[in-house]
Amino acid sequence: MKEKKSSLIVLLFFWGSVLQSPVFTKQPGSIVYPVETVENGREVVFSCEARGSPAPAYRWKLNGTEILPKAGSHFSLSGGNLRISRLNRDRDAGTYQCLASNSFGTIVSREASLTFAYLESFKTQRRSPVSVREGQGMVLLCGPPPHSGDLVFSWIFNESTTFVQQETRRFISQETGNLYIAKVEPSDVGNYTCVVTNTVTKTRVQGPSTPLVLRSDGDFLWMEESELFPPFLFFISSPSPAPSITWRREDGAPFPRKVDTRKTNGVLEIPYFQQDDVGTYECVAENSRGMNKVKGKLSFYAPPHLIEKPQDVQKLIDDSLVWECKATGKPKPSYRWMKNGENLESTEERIQVANGVLSISRLTLSDTGMYQCVAGNKHGEVYSNAELRVIAAAPDFSHNQLRSQTMVKVGGDVLVECRPKMSPWGVISWRKGSEPLQQTRMSQLESGTARLHLSACDQAAYKITKCVSEASVITTQPSTLDATVGESVVLPCQVSHDPSLELKFTWFFNEQLIHFGSHDGFFEKVGGHSAGDIMIRNIQLKHAGKYTCAVQTKVDSISVALDLIVRGPPAPPTQIHVEEITDTTASLSWRPGPDNHSPITAYTIQARTPFSLGWQAVTTVPEVVGGRQLTAVVIDLNPWVEYEFRVLASNRIGTGEPSKPSKQARTKSTSPKVTPANVSGGGGSRSELVITWEPVPEELQNGPGFGYVVAFRPHGATGWMQAAVPSPEASRYVFKNESIQPFSPFHVKVGVYNNEGEGPFGPVITIYSAEEEPGRAPTRVRARSLSAAEIEVSWKALPWNASKRRVLGYELRYWSKSEREDTASVQRTVGNQTSSVIRGLRGSTSYYISVRAYNTAGTGPPSSTVNVTTKKPPPSQPPDKVMWNTSNSKIIVNWEQVKALENESEVTGYKVLYKKNRHSRPSVMETNTTSVELALPTDEDYIIQIKPFGEGGDGSSSRQITIPKTAGTTAVGSASKVSTLSALSTIALSFTARTSL
Repeated sequence: MKEKKSSLIVLLFFWGSVLQSPVFTKQPGSIVYPVETVENGREVVFSCEARGSPAPAYRWKLNGTEILPKAGSHFSLSGGNLRISRLNRDRDAGTYQCLASNSFGTIVSREASLTFAYLESFKTQRRSPVSVREGQGMVLLCGPPPHSGDLVFSWIFNESTTFVQQETRRFISQETGNLYIAKVEPSDVGNYTCVVTNTVTKTRVQGPSTPLVLRSDGDFLWMEESELFPPFLFFISSPSPAPSITWRREDGAPFPRKVDTRKTNGVLEIPYFQQDDVGTYECVAENSRGMNKVKGKLSFYAPPHLIEKPQDVQKLIDDSLVWECKATGKPKPSYRWMKNGENLESTEERIQVANGVLSISRLTLSDTGMYQCVAGNKHGEVYSNAELRVIAAAPDFSHNQLRSQTMVKVGGDVLVECRPKMSPWGVISWRKGSEPLQQTRMSQLESGTARLHLSACDQAAYKITKCVSEASVITTQPSTLDATVGESVVLPCQVSHDPSLELKFTWFFNEQLIHFGSHDGFFEKVGGHSAGDIMIRNIQLKHAGKYTCAVQTKVDSISVALDLIVRGPPAPPTQIHVEEITDTTASLSWRPGPDNHSPITAYTIQARTPFSLGWQAVTTVPEVVGGRQLTAVVIDLNPWVEYEFRVLASNRIGTGEPSKPSKQARTKSTSPKVTPANVSGGGGSRSELVITWEPVPEELQNGPGFGYVVAFRPHGATGWMQAAVPSPEASRYVFKNESIQPFSPFHVKVGVYNNEGEGPFGPVITIYSAEEEPGRAPTRVRARSLSAAEIEVSWKALPWNASKRRVLGYELRYWSKSEREDTASVQRTVGNQTSSVIRGLRGSTSYYISVRAYNTAGTGPPSSTVNVTTKKPPPSQPPDKVMWNTSNSKIIVNWEQVKALENESEVTGYKVLYKKNRHSRPSVMETNTTSVELALPTDEDYIIQIKPFGEGGDGSSSRQITIPKTAGTTAVGSASKVSTLSALSTIALSFTARTSL
C-alpha cells in the first residue's frame, strides 16, 4: 500500500508540472472566395493551432465527415493548417472544423465555412411598363439574379451616368433591391434600370430597364418591414388630397429624443438602433376623406456571447461534477455538450444535461477527458473548453491527523474527528489499544467521526481529554445602539472566563461573518484580551442591522446580539405622478420613502427635458414644500415640451437621493411668444431680397405646426407684403421680383405661428436688396518687384459711394508665365485701398496681374493685365567665420564677406540682429561693411545673428552665437568650430547654435 501511494504522488507531480491538455491558440475563420478566380493553382488555407503536452495531433472535418488526405489529394495538412488546392465550387464548399487531440482528450474548433461568391447575369431581357397615377406611390422590382455574397443595389434613370439618389420621396431597399417612390411626379416618368454589385467579387450587372408611365386612376398603400441598421420604415400613400403622415409605436411609448419626428415624412429613421427600439410601429395617413393605417415590426438580434464558462477541474472517484455554461444572445441560445470531439449523449442516469448545466454523479476514471460547451442560435455558435481529470487515492491521514489532546467540560461529550482522504470511500472502525470501543460510550457518525460520552473527568482512562471548571460569560450586553451617518461607534463585547483558556472573538452582521480588513475599512477591532469590541468608522445607512458577537474557547462558546440603528438623510420618495398638466404648469404627487429615523422636513422638485443640461430645480407653489406635504404645482414651464420630474426629501441630517423620474409628460401647446433672433440679410442674385434669421429653439416653439411669417415693404411704402415659411428649421427667405431695383432698402420684420395661432412680430429692421456687381474696371494698374518674393501693385480707385454698384474692395489675380490664367491665385483688399503687396512669390519669375472691383454681387470686369518679373533670390550662403570680442561696454563682431552666386542678387549690406535672451525681441543694425561695433553693457548675455541682404531680400542667416557676460574683462570668441582666444585673455569661451532669431 505504501509503495502504491508513493508512486501515485510522483505521477501526479509529473502530470501537473509537465503535461497539458490541448488549448486552441488559433482557430479557422470563414472564407468567401470569388468563384471567378477559381482555376488550377488557386488555393485557400484554414488556420488551426493548439498548445498542449504531448503536442496535439490534428484532424479536420468537412460537413461532419472526417477528411483523409492522401497522396495526390487536393487536401493537405501543414501542422494544424488545412490547405485546399485546385478549388472546386461544388466539391469544396461547406463547413470545416479542426480537431486537436493528445493523451488528455480532443477539442473541436468553431465552425468555419468556405463559400464561393458569384453574381450571374439577369435572365429577363424585357420588362413590362409600370403604370402609375401622378401623386401615387409605387414600387419598381429589381429581382436580382442568382448570386452568393453580399449585394449593393442602385438604380439608373434614363441611362444617366449618375445613380438615383435617396431622399424623402425615394427609397432603395438594400434587402430586396426594390425602388420605392412616394407621390410620383411627371419628372419621374422614364426608364429605370436596377444595378447589382457583389461586394466580394466587385462585379456589377445591370438588369433590363423598366419603363414608368403615368395613368389616370388607381392608388395603393404600402409599408416595408425591415431589419436594416439603421432601420428605415418607408410609407407610400397616394390619396387626394395629399394626406398628413404620422408615426407612432403600437405600445404607445414616446419616440426617444434621437428620432426627429418633424423630418420623417414617409420615412422613419431610427439612428443608433438599440434593443429599446424593438417593437411594432404604425404609420397613419389621414386626409378629409378618411384614414388608413399600416404596421411594421422591428426586431433585434445578437449572436451568442459566453458569460459563464466551465473551468478545468480534478476530481476523485465517486465525487460529483457540476459545470454551468451560460450565454447571452437573441434568440435565446441553446446548449449542447461535447466530450473528446463528439456530442455527449446522456445515456446514463448519472449524466444529466439541462439548460447548459452538465452534472455527473459518481465519477469514474472513464469520465476523464476534454469537454466543450457549445452555445448557439441562428446567428452563430461559441465554444468553451474544460478538462476533467478523475483520479483514485488510497487512505491518507497526513492532512487530517487525530488531535493528541482535546478539552471538554465535566460531564460533556467530545467529538474525535476521523477524516482520511481516500477515493473510493472505505470502511472506518475505532479501537482503544487493540480493543474495539464499546458502543455504550461511543457513537460513530456517517463521516467516520466518533462521539465519546464522558460521565466524569476520566481523561486518565482515555488520555484524550482535559476538564475545565469555569464557564465563559459575556459581561456587557447592550441591546440597542444608535448613530448618525458619518459618526463612529464602538460595539462592546467583554467576557469573564477561565484564565487558562484562550478567547476567540467572531462578529457577524445580519448573520454574515465580518471579515476585518475588507468592507472598505469601515470595521476595526479595538478590544483587549478579554474584550472583543469593534469600531465602525464613518458609519453609513447600510450598516444598520443586527450585530452578533460570538466568543469561543476550546470547551464552550457563547454569543450576544445587539441592534444598531443608523439615522441619516431620507430615502428617495416613490410613486411620482403627474396628476394634471397645462401649458405652463404641472401638478405632482408622491409618496414618502423611509425617513431613516429622522423626520422629513422638506421636499425639493427637479425637472428634465430633452433640451436641458441634466436636472434643474423648478419653481413650485407653495414655494417651500414642507415635509408633511405630498403634492405641489410646478410653474413657469415651457409649452409643448416633454418633462420628467423627480423629488428629493430632506431632514435635519441632510438631503437624500432623488426619486426615480416620473413618466414623461408633455405640456399643452399654445401660440408662440418668442420671435427669431439676429434677423438680417442682403446679398443674393439680381432682383432678390434675401432675409435671414436664427431659428427659434424647439423648446420655445410652444406647439406643433411651427413656422415663420416674413413681412417686408420698400422704404416709404405703407402696406406690408407677407410670406409664410412653414419649416421650423428654416433660417432664410428669398423674395424675387424683376421690379426690385439693385441695392434698394426694405423694411423687414419676422413673426411666428403654430397650430394654436399667430405669435408676435420681431422689431423692424432695414435690409437692402441684392446689388449689381461693379460695372467698371480699375485703371492705371502698375506693378513693381520689391524683392524676390514680393510685388507691389497699385491702381486708380473707382468712385467710392453708396450707389447701386458699390465697391467693397478689390481683387488681385496673379499667375506665373508657366501657369494658366484660370488657375490664378487671388488676393483681396477691403475698402478704398489703391495698392497691395503680393508676397510668397518665386524669385526671377515673370508674373501676370489683373485687378477687379467687387461687392456682394460679385466681381466686376478685369483691368488690363500687367507683367512684372521678380528680382533674383537673395544670397543663399550665410556669413562665415564670425568673430567677436568684448571690451568694457563694447562688443565688436567681424565676419567674412558673403559672395552671391550667379543666379542670386548681389549683397548690398548686412543686418546684425542682437537680443538679451531667446524670448526677447531682437534689435537690428544695418551695415555695408563686414564688421560692427555694438555699444552694449557686457554684464549681460547676448545672442547675435548676421544675415546678408540685397535687392532680392534677406539672405541666409548665420548660426546664433551666444556672447556671455564678461564682468568688465576682455574676451574674444568665434562662431567657428574652434574658439580663438586673444593673447591677453585666459577666459574659456563658448557659443550656442540656436534656431533663427
